[in-house]
Amino acid sequence: MVDNFKDEITKIKTGTADLIPEDELADKLKLAEEEDRPLRVKLGVDPSSPDLTLGHAVVLRKLRQLQDLGHQAVMVVGDFTRRIGDPSGRSETREIMGAKEIEENMKDYERQVFRILDPERTEFRYNSEWLGKLTFEDIIELTSKYTVARMLERDDFSTRYANNQPISILEFIYPLAQAYDSVAVDADIEIGGADQRFNLIVGRHIQREFDQDPQIVLTVPLLTGTDGTDAMSQTRGNYIGINEAPETIYGKIMSITDETMPEYFELLTDLSLDEVEDLHPKDQKKELAYEIVSNIYSEVEANHAEEEFETVFEQNGKPEELKEVRVPADRIKEDGTVWILDLLEVSGFVSSRSEARRLIDQGGVRLDDERVTEVDFDPLLEEDRILQVGKKKFARLVPERA
Repeated sequence: MVDNFKDEITKIKTGTADLIPEDELADKLKLAEEEDRPLRVKLGVDPSSPDLTLGHAVVLRKLRQLQDLGHQAVMVVGDFTRRIGDPSGRSETREIMGAKEIEENMKDYERQVFRILDPERTEFRYNSEWLGKLTFEDIIELTSKYTVARMLERDDFSTRYANNQPISILEFIYPLAQAYDSVAVDADIEIGGADQRFNLIVGRHIQREFDQDPQIVLTVPLLTGTDGTDAMSQTRGNYIGINEAPETIYGKIMSITDETMPEYFELLTDLSLDEVEDLHPKDQKKELAYEIVSNIYSEVEANHAEEEFETVFEQNGKPEELKEVRVPADRIKEDGTVWILDLLEVSGFVSSRSEARRLIDQGGVRLDDERVTEVDFDPLLEEDRILQVGKKKFARLVPERA
């Protein structure tokens, strides 16, 4: 290690899963200093969903740290590679996503990313820019630079191959396409989740094949989801979205297990659990929620989210801003009443009428603070009323006029 960069490399290593290889990072930092330029740090984002999550925030925070050390972030949105689908960690072939759905998903990415990154040091690129221009001859050349044997070194591919499960040639192309992204943006470092380790190492190999210095591979641990079991994922539904309201983020963090708190403190805040060890676990979690909301939004929003949580969940009050639900005129009877099951259905708080009946039987439904005890209940809806389902769900019911 070059002594001059010891402190910088120590900061970069903190909270990471892999740094491959460390000695080359020191060399890159030295060369960048001599050439008076920042290192180009690439992060690829798969537009499978319109919302980025706190799982993405982990890697974005590491990228912001590199920006604060003077380096350039290069965000590569995989609008082209998503048509293939990243097979990492999957036991079956992933469905191909259409261009229109991908475009819809990408609309809000920049705004979400810039809640964490410095826009002045961020270059936003879309890999259709270069992958969409490759000819079949180019693809032949690219695929000739890597072997099937090397591809099968990847755990998910080797497992599927051993179990006689199908692997499409298209899936083999994904790591090569992602690697070519590194060539296109001339990446010095590529950062990603721990599940991306294989793909990022392929990038090193392909850069050498195109006469570039290979990128440093930097991975961060995968954040456990709100279920306390699996990695955070939109597919699993155990996620907290960066784009969600501050009150929602705060409330979801308050619902995570005590066992996952140390991980969230380490990966999503600048605090350690040691700094709050004297607090009750519930107060530790409130401190965690406050810090995360502050980092994504602001201290003002974090204060408001904390007040809302205390009002709604600790004092059994109502949130200041209620979800507004318009009750269609065809659900309202001539005398201005509406069947309670219809109100629950249009609120979106239940998935079926049987669930609505069960909630009423369990005492989990209130209208204007009055518990609903009968399924055969037709409340009057001549003006706005407040519907509550469970402890967390509130809606302002607004009657539509025929």
